[in-house]
Amino acid sequence: MVQSIMSSKIVMILGVSAPASSFSLNSGSAGLPRTPTGLKNVPRCNTNFITHSFNLPTKRYKTTNSCLNAVLRDDVVSSSQLNAATLLESPPSLAEIDEFNPSIEKMEEFFVPAAPVVNTPKLDSSEAWKSNDFVFGLETSELKRQKGKKVATLVVEGDELDSKPYMVAMVASTLLTHAIVAAVSLSQIASNHGLFEGSMVSIAVACASWALSDLGSGIFHWSVDNYGNGRTPVLGAIIAAFQGHHSAPWTIADRAFCNNVHKLCIPFGIPTILAINFLFNPATSLFFSIFCAMEVMSQEFHKWSHMSKEKVPPLVNVLQDAGVLIGRKAHTLHHVSPFDGNYCIVSGATNDWLDDSGVLRMLEHRVYQTNGVESNAWKLDPALRERTLAGNYGPPV
Repeated sequence: MVQSIMSSKIVMILGVSAPASSFSLNSGSAGLPRTPTGLKNVPRCNTNFITHSFNLPTKRYKTTNSCLNAVLRDDVVSSSQLNAATLLESPPSLAEIDEFNPSIEKMEEFFVPAAPVVNTPKLDSSEAWKSNDFVFGLETSELKRQKGKKVATLVVEGDELDSKPYMVAMVASTLLTHAIVAAVSLSQIASNHGLFEGSMVSIAVACASWALSDLGSGIFHWSVDNYGNGRTPVLGAIIAAFQGHHSAPWTIADRAFCNNVHKLCIPFGIPTILAINFLFNPATSLFFSIFCAMEVMSQEFHKWSHMSKEKVPPLVNVLQDAGVLIGRKAHTLHHVSPFDGNYCIVSGATNDWLDDSGVLRMLEHRVYQTNGVESNAWKLDPALRERTLAGNYGPPV
């Protein structure tokens, strides 16, 4: 009896697999003709709507994605079979079933077209970013860009927004080391060239370092956006963070300072600057102490470009308007699929040159010729791939 009542409305039983023949979706009470089973058009439905929209009692059910299969023909529910369907505990009472009577129109809005079948292992969305084939932005990534209200969304397993003590230690020791190396280098330059000439040399080195740090941030950003994944040795955490940023770009605005920049202390940290200071002259050490500090801080400059003017320090707005730091409008251009340009995030001053020169497309072509690895931008835009393989490295005409 319970089964027949369920068939006349909607069988809302979720959990582990049960024989598909045990249950059917009949339209008897709605006056719709029943059609044979075995139809091929089988869309997937996210069954979260059961509890959220119709307030079914939830104490006996476990809601899972893609566990309800139904058949739509001519936009009318005709018949179905339920896969992965069985009760976790006892069935709902008759009164509970009678209370659940959504309209066909209300039910239909939760159905979506069937996704193409892909004969590859499916990873849990929290683990998908570790896959060699994972690309943020592709439908198969399991991660969708959020619509509506923008709330902090962590797309990488184990990620967090607050600064932990080890992050604070990493950032503080790294920036302190850069400052010490810069101060020692300035002193040595002044000693070698005199105060006035040494000051001119130091200013020239600092300006060159700032300009090239923007270009360096673009090349680095391009590399981690397009190659590797969360399992890549050494840089895996940085790669996952940069690529995951495309799925929820607003989340960066909620990150604490050390949480936001500490990953960049790995490639641009203490070992790097101490090695350079040991091997090269004071001017070179000054150049790279500023350069590395800018690369670490670039992620904070990047964060400010995602924040409103009211939420950043007034000086930041002045520097953004002056072109010293990357601005909001300039960086917004990067967040358009396939994320193939506007990578520079210190000042953004070298973005136009880097994009128009075709250097990045040429590098992508060389990488592909060397090891057969395609950039993520190619995977998101087949037309870009074809242009690059044809040797057309510049922007499309």
